[in-house]
Amino acid sequence: MALPCLQRVELVLLAAAFLCGAVVAAALTWTQGAFRGSCPLYGVATLNGSSLALSRPSAPSLCYFVTGVSGFLALYCLLLLLFWVYSSCIEDSHRGPIGLRIALAISAIAIFLVLLSACILRFGTSSLCNSIISLDRNISCPEAQKISWTPPGTSLQFYSSLHNAENSSWVNLVLWCVVLVLQVVQWKSEANPQQFLERGTCETDALVGPRLSHF
Repeated sequence: MALPCLQRVELVLLAAAFLCGAVVAAALTWTQGAFRGSCPLYGVATLNGSSLALSRPSAPSLCYFVTGVSGFLALYCLLLLLFWVYSSCIEDSHRGPIGLRIALAISAIAIFLVLLSACILRFGTSSLCNSIISLDRNISCPEAQKISWTPPGTSLQFYSSLHNAENSSWVNLVLWCVVLVLQVVQWKSEANPQQFLERGTCETDALVGPRLSHF
């Protein structure tokens, strides 16, 4: 059974959301690992001689939360994508009203969690960068990546990783919002199929003119 057009578009968006979530989880996990398990978000940097040090990191659970949310939603998108690809190719199944309502609820929760994660990444990175700039006005956050840190050493690409994670989170948020809109449209079309059909006919007539009757 071929999936409806709107649901196919929804699956494409979920595939993109999977990639964004995976990027966020991987980037933040790598950054936290580079700081020996400490969470740099909202952290405070200090000068230790000629090198920088993360003197007051945030609780590791803060980074675990963002990583967990991104990873869980990415896994959900992947499993859902595989399920509907399998269902459309092997089985004759479709998403009923109850399944659509559950999908709507999950999408709304996902939007809230992704928005919260994106804000944590945005303001957490800014707080860390402000603490670095306050040490020396000549040092910016990108330039601080070239300075030795104690620990873990030199060439710590923390800002690039956090910046990529933040951008991926905002893109992920937009994708989930579009998914929710598509699901609302599908829910309305299933709740009032005749009204939805008549509305589409009226819009078609307005564009191409009313159909002529043949006797």
